[in-house]
Amino acid sequence: MYERILLCASFLVCLQQNIIMVSASSTYQFKPSSQSPISLKSGIFKVLTTKWTNARNLAVLEQAVEDYNAEEIVATAPDPVSAISYRRLIVMPLDGRFDPPAGVFSHGHVQTGDKMSLPREFWTAIVKGHAEVPWLFEVSRVDGITGERVKFPPKMEDPNLNRVVGGAIDFRAPSNYVFLPRWMMQALALKPRDVVDVKLIQTVPAGSAVKLRPHSSEFVNIGNHQAVLETELKHYSALTRGATIPFDYNGKRYYFDVVDLRSAPRGEKVPMAKVQDCDVVAEFIRPKDQMKKKNKK
Repeated sequence: MYERILLCASFLVCLQQNIIMVSASSTYQFKPSSQSPISLKSGIFKVLTTKWTNARNLAVLEQAVEDYNAEEIVATAPDPVSAISYRRLIVMPLDGRFDPPAGVFSHGHVQTGDKMSLPREFWTAIVKGHAEVPWLFEVSRVDGITGERVKFPPKMEDPNLNRVVGGAIDFRAPSNYVFLPRWMMQALALKPRDVVDVKLIQTVPAGSAVKLRPHSSEFVNIGNHQAVLETELKHYSALTRGATIPFDYNGKRYYFDVVDLRSAPRGEKVPMAKVQDCDVVAEFIRPKDQMKKKNKK
């Protein structure tokens, strides 16, 4: 009994210290300590304190994002539509739970498309602002706010992108959260619970041409690879130059670097371009694995 009392007392002291830390925190604490792993092997007291610390860190982050959106975006917006067309959000990875039902166009393409799950405010912005399709959203890193870029394994390259563009798979993400496909998180070198800016944009030009570099020459050896490309590109509303996008074909995943993008009608080089409902000419250049073989020679 005495040991239990000491355990409870110690936990309450820890709880009180954490509450004081929360109240003493300055405005917009976008970088609380990361979530710590929980193991029962470390004992019940450690489990309880770790759970509390993790919950506290997440609460601080969520409150910071909520406060920023209310005070810096909504309160200063010039009109009601602008107030809901832009948000600072917490990033989480998109997964199979967001896969639309069978029969819906994006079914089975959660990771092989550019669609993200967004809070309902963006749907309201689309309706009130009479936004034209395709509805596009720019996701960008924020200097001094977004965490450090994730370190890539030796065989992977950091695209060094600070912004990407994509569409919406749905508008059911919790308030202050955005769920991104894996390739998009890699393009921005993000990890779960990083903070980004997301805004509805209507200034992305229509595309006229795109150059893609397959990572594997296996894809270009497919007999009808051009037809496969045209089919799979339909799951992307827009492309970002420098990003690496995935396609699935016959149970295998293929990756492609977006090397060049041209806008319509003058063929100017652009960082982002719409490909949905556009007459886009897609061209393959030398696969990445063939370039490596040539360099070795």
